Amino acid sequence: MQGSLVAGRYRLGESIGSGGMGRVWRAHDEVLHRSVAIKELTAALYVSDSEQTTLLARTRAEARAAARINHSAVVTVHDVLEHDGRPWIVMELVEGHSLADALKEQERVDPREAARIGLWVLRALRAAHTAGVLHRDVKPGNVLLGRDGRVLLTDFGIAQIDGDTAITRTGEVVGSVDYLAPERVRGHDPGPASDLWALGATLYTAVEGVSPFRRTSPLTTMQAVVEEEADEPRHAGPLAPVISALLRKDPATRPDASQAEQLLAEAAEGRRPRAAQEYVPTRAVDTRVPPPLPHQRGPETAVGAPPPYPRQGSGPTSVQQPYGPPATPRRRVRGRLIALVVALAVIVGGGTAVVLQQWDRGGAGAGTGETGAPATQPGTPQTGATDAAGEGDLPEGWVRRADPLGFSVVLPGEDWERLVFDEETRQVDYTPDGGKHLLRIAIDDSPDFDDPYEHLRDIDQQIGARLVDYEPLGLRRLTYRDRDGARLEYSWTALAKDTEFPGPYRAIDQMYISRDGVEYAIYMAAPAADWDTTGEQFRTILRGWREP
Repeated sequence: MQGSLVAGRYRLGESIGSGGMGRVWRAHDEVLHRSVAIKELTAALYVSDSEQTTLLARTRAEARAAARINHSAVVTVHDVLEHDGRPWIVMELVEGHSLADALKEQERVDPREAARIGLWVLRALRAAHTAGVLHRDVKPGNVLLGRDGRVLLTDFGIAQIDGDTAITRTGEVVGSVDYLAPERVRGHDPGPASDLWALGATLYTAVEGVSPFRRTSPLTTMQAVVEEEADEPRHAGPLAPVISALLRKDPATRPDASQAEQLLAEAAEGRRPRAAQEYVPTRAVDTRVPPPLPHQRGPETAVGAPPPYPRQGSGPTSVQQPYGPPATPRRRVRGRLIALVVALAVIVGGGTAVVLQQWDRGGAGAGTGETGAPATQPGTPQTGATDAAGEGDLPEGWVRRADPLGFSVVLPGEDWERLVFDEETRQVDYTPDGGKHLLRIAIDDSPDFDDPYEHLRDIDQQIGARLVDYEPLGLRRLTYRDRDGARLEYSWTALAKDTEFPGPYRAIDQMYISRDGVEYAIYMAAPAADWDTTGEQFRTILRGWREP
């Protein structure tokens, strides 16, 4: 193919990128004597005549979408043509590489540089949205980084243009699954906020080196997009609250393009955007200096265990008596996965396809490739491990334990022993070392709060008044198992007079209310020095959790 003359005008040079739908070539325009990039849709080689017609229509739509946008951060389309029975797009040649390529070479990008990149992508999206164009496939592979410092957005192959007749078949889901917004996975019509979600996921990938929701398959990835919150970024610096704001599940609560541009501009200057806190509900760490009060202990708690889980209300809690584990634990997580499959079946309709762009194929170049990110992110069970569907084996060394209260939980090892912290309020602990590392499960049939976020905010105020060196590290709303929930993270200092394990501690507390109105709290605490391991264990425990 190299050296061929396309349309009697464009002499093909070397291939500079490829992906699941096409290949990009460097070429020389022999009429205007300039270098260009030509995108060849190789997918047309493997489809029927009728589908080739659809591909040609899509190619023309891509060219038309890009041509409507007049912005320096959007790759210019020069021409669209047919050659050898297939559609080709002639584009501006950008000397450089994609963000996906950059991540393969250097693992992650400095937060300030990532914010600068995001700022230019956002400006391209604002121009596109103003022109009535939704990109619908923002990802690292479609962000080009020029050697001259330019940042450009490319590949409008699945863009949607206001007023155009839809080219995709009824119910077809298009885009790269790692970067699909939750509303798109649910089958709702996308809007500008959907592109901003994808930008947030792209920025997360840029600073962390892994995409925020990548799991072991496209289906479990889509489930994570809908049901799980992204792990807190560790390397995002001032960009962290901006990413969190863009990844809000509800599109109505995300910042709009103008607000996001201001946030990114501040992050690019190395400043943590204060306005981002409007979208990321956290507590300021300097609002309170807690008095040095000792830890409390409860019945049958191990020496050194963290303080008891606070309970609300003035009267006794209505409590059911403990009962033995069912013969076969109900697989609620499996049910959610089945529900997602059913939802997708409704989306795509009879006989139509779900188009999942570029799943784990790698490659890059001129915006046609994928991120090349690993198939799992830290804390995700590896090959043969259990996933959100509950299928396969547990991670190596892990065990599933059926608790007498009816739930089942996965634990990092056989040595994690069960302790009843408070039988009346149904709080049970699992620990491998007498409470130094601790998992606590709390179940309340009659919660005093109908909002997990408000409950955790109240707990935050209570424990903040009695834990030494208490520092709130984040309180936010989230969606867990398709239910509204919340998560509180904090640190404190355990004193030698109160515990056999003194020193800095960290804890994380996730709470949600089930469809039956039962409040579940899953809490984990460990020495701060061990938190990297404990945080990963907590994520695995959440994925393996099963209600009674």
